[in-house]
Amino acid sequence: MEPKEWMLKKKYYIRKGMINALIKDARSQESLMLRTLNEEEVYDYMVSKLNYCVRKEKEAVESIPTIEEGDICYIDFGNAYINEAGYLHFGLVLSVNNRKVFVVPMTSNEKAVFVSQFKDHLMPFPKIRGLKKKSAVFLNDAKWINAARVIDVKAHIDPMGPLFQKIQQAIIDLIVL
Repeated sequence: MEPKEWMLKKKYYIRKGMINALIKDARSQESLMLRTLNEEEVYDYMVSKLNYCVRKEKEAVESIPTIEEGDICYIDFGNAYINEAGYLHFGLVLSVNNRKVFVVPMTSNEKAVFVSQFKDHLMPFPKIRGLKKKSAVFLNDAKWINAARVIDVKAHIDPMGPLFQKIQQAIIDLIVL
């Protein structure tokens, strides 16, 4: 059955006790999907799924005492549709508010870093202490996430500095203009 049909008739299927049918359908579709992925994609998917199972009820993880603006974190962005940042990526923290973190995902993929010079939705990010490579930020993937998605803080840039301010302004411009 298509997911849309499951959602349209949610109350009916729950009332009829069809949760096991939904679980069977979802597991079958997941199994088919996993067969189409390479080993690295399967690995990333399963680690992300495990993270979700362990962390979904948490607001933050005890091993990370504070997350601050300007932190560059290793983050589990979870499942992603095409052209979205997903699974495990670095991300720059732009704001922290009420146990949520507004982040812009990053990549060190060489092709993305190169084309970031020419694209409006990407911005080059220099190699800084704590990161091994130059990166690019995905401006159009910036979003609020639960702090429990943060795996570790790896580096930091000054939130009052020109790089942070430039990224922040670029996201505002992308949204407003």
